[in-house]
Amino acid sequence: MKIFKLLFLILSVVTFGQTIVDNQPANYNFPKLKSSITMPVTIPLAEISNMINASVKDLIYQDDSYTDNNNDQFKVKVWKTRPIRLVGGTDQNILIEVPLKIWAEKGIGTLGIYTYQNTTFETVMSFSTTLNFQNNWTIKTTTEPNGFRWVVKPVLDFGRLQIPITGLVEKSLIEQQQKFSKTIDQQLATQLNFQQYVVTAWNVFSNPFNISEEYKTWLKVTPISVNVTPLKFYGNQINTNLGIDIYSETFTGNKPASSPPVKTAADFSFTSALNGKFLIQTTANIPFTQATEIARNLFLNKEYDVGGSSVKIKDIKVYGVKDKVMIEADTEGYVNGKAFISGIPVYDEAKKKIVLSDTKFNLRTANILQKTATLLFRGRIVKMIEEEYGIPTQDIESSSKKSIEEAFNKEYYKGLKMNGKVFNLKPGRILMNPYGITAVIDTNASLKLVLNGM
Repeated sequence: MKIFKLLFLILSVVTFGQTIVDNQPANYNFPKLKSSITMPVTIPLAEISNMINASVKDLIYQDDSYTDNNNDQFKVKVWKTRPIRLVGGTDQNILIEVPLKIWAEKGIGTLGIYTYQNTTFETVMSFSTTLNFQNNWTIKTTTEPNGFRWVVKPVLDFGRLQIPITGLVEKSLIEQQQKFSKTIDQQLATQLNFQQYVVTAWNVFSNPFNISEEYKTWLKVTPISVNVTPLKFYGNQINTNLGIDIYSETFTGNKPASSPPVKTAADFSFTSALNGKFLIQTTANIPFTQATEIARNLFLNKEYDVGGSSVKIKDIKVYGVKDKVMIEADTEGYVNGKAFISGIPVYDEAKKKIVLSDTKFNLRTANILQKTATLLFRGRIVKMIEEEYGIPTQDIESSSKKSIEEAFNKEYYKGLKMNGKVFNLKPGRILMNPYGITAVIDTNASLKLVLNGM
């Protein structure tokens, strides 16, 4: 049953990588993102065979009475000689072969005087089982007898008298085969009830995962529904696909509350195709110290021409004011004072940078005459900031893609491996926090859970 437990105990403990270079987290709760996880499922028929063999004793049938069945003077014992074998049929069914050894003893005589002779022979008893996956997480089977294949037909040897007893044996075995069919269905109904495993997995998902203890970042995956494709039968396995629709949420700060646990699993739906799109949002924090360092590398101690005169930037720093980035530059030369350029941070996909938009300018100087140069100076420095200043995100995108794909391609449990690929990853919303700039990274990927090595 290990494969069936793993099938529904889908504990996708996904540690999504983050590029965070400051030790203070941004306190921001992300919106719910609806996405899907797909799970190709392969059930080896050997697993079902093991369950059947475990439930069927070696001695299948025994008749120890000569006088039952209208005084038939016949005894019989039937054993399973080798493990029961299962193969996939051509009509979405399973063919079951049961190799049997049969001992039979027959009395020949009249008026209560009989001579007894026994014989031992072998045959193969066949069944056909259809499986129907019910949307309440149970599998219903219908097993029907599919006849016998005699290896050696049974004959009692009384010297000169050879008495075939095929008819007697078959009559008894046909009756027992009907009963045995019901036994197979009863055993499979008990073993193939996945309700408890679904409830366990569902409740595990209700607990947020701590994906960064240092930065107090939490990932919460909430299952919404499950879709299942029809079962497909092959020679030695049954294939299907599970599609788990989920909400993924990222939280920073305190651990979010768990979802209420469930006691029963909701019914799933059948579908012919699955949506394999997986969405998640993570964050990358750029502290103002790093933003300031970028600005200094670009502008510090550089001179710029303003109306035939030069202006030198002798100091510069970057910080936040509400929802805007503020660049404060100390200048000397044609303009002595402090220039303040504020703007809303946005992601420029072409430049692969976080840049400023809707920029505003303010100049603080003690020299009243210099204020007349404000308009000219404003145009020059604002253009310079808009064109040259930006926080590169290429490294952030590359490292995030790498860390997510590393998390997506691991075997978290023996025989249960995650398999995923990031198709598109880029910063979306840009947020401000007291310590820096937070880029919300939108990720489009595929994520599969693969059962293998069972």
